[in-house]
Amino acid sequence: MILVLGGAASGKSQAALEKAGRIGPKAFVATGQGLDAEMTARIARHRATRSQDWDTAEVPRELAAWFRSNGKAYRTIVVDCLTLWLSNLCGRRIAKAGVTGEVSDLLEAIRSVPANVVLVSNELGFGLVPVNRSARAFRDLAGLVNQQIAEAADEVYVVISGQSLRLK
Repeated sequence: MILVLGGAASGKSQAALEKAGRIGPKAFVATGQGLDAEMTARIARHRATRSQDWDTAEVPRELAAWFRSNGKAYRTIVVDCLTLWLSNLCGRRIAKAGVTGEVSDLLEAIRSVPANVVLVSNELGFGLVPVNRSARAFRDLAGLVNQQIAEAADEVYVVISGQSLRLK
């Protein structure tokens, strides 16, 4: 399991695809939802960067369930991104303790598949301190989720300006 972290537009998604390798069959698990025109366009741009040998699954919330029901069919899986997944969970008003339980469940599900799994997440701690309390709480929760995933990962990378640095 590999975790690739970075800021917005840092190149983390491309780095994740490169780190995933070429072994098929391959799945790209997208957590983003095209809820507005800008996000729909962003999703289309991301999709255009992948070769056609990637199966795409749109899984906004139930990642652990997807891994349990579909993960064994693939040798390579990229999940992009955990921050949007967390945002989708928070939209369901899951408390902090529930989120750490969801992450533990996801890690258990990932360990049950034979695939090379690459997880993408935003590093929100590099930016400005958000003005409002709920944004600060989300940033802090995202940091805790990233720490939980990084602890379990075999490799961890941070991407800045398209350049990847191995942390673990």
